Amino acid sequence: MADPRIIDVELDERTILWRSADIEQERRIAIFDLIEGNYFAPQKEHADGYAGPYRLALSVEEGRLAMQVKRKDGTPLELHILGMGRFRRPIRDYFAICDSYFQAIRQATPQQIETVDMARRGIHNEAAELLKERLTGKIDVDFDTARRLFTLICVLHIKG
Repeated sequence: MADPRIIDVELDERTILWRSADIEQERRIAIFDLIEGNYFAPQKEHADGYAGPYRLALSVEEGRLAMQVKRKDGTPLELHILGMGRFRRPIRDYFAICDSYFQAIRQATPQQIETVDMARRGIHNEAAELLKERLTGKIDVDFDTARRLFTLICVLHIKG
């Protein structure tokens, strides 16, 4: 019986050079929310009919995103490599707006915080749609899953 969901996420720690307490909190929340509720369905049919649940390992290899999909028991199932060229700008914009958001939380008025947060959500939503598009034919994900995966992709791209 199909169980198209992620039950575990692993980030390649050697890829992550540095992260602030704010970014670490974002990472924890994204992983928690992702595992609590997601739709993740690789489109390749496997000879034994395996259709989830999945463990997912994310890393950056030579500037490309590597998504290692594993079975529940941890054995490798399939690997997807995505070029990150189209994500460079959304990642850069997301980092910039997150910095503004974290500063606003500490210093700004509620209205200013809301304005920055709306911009942050907009960038995040556009990047999630881009990720969904890039995964078409490889992995079917819902919008919320794509948003959380984009957050984790950003964490992998922090350079310090």
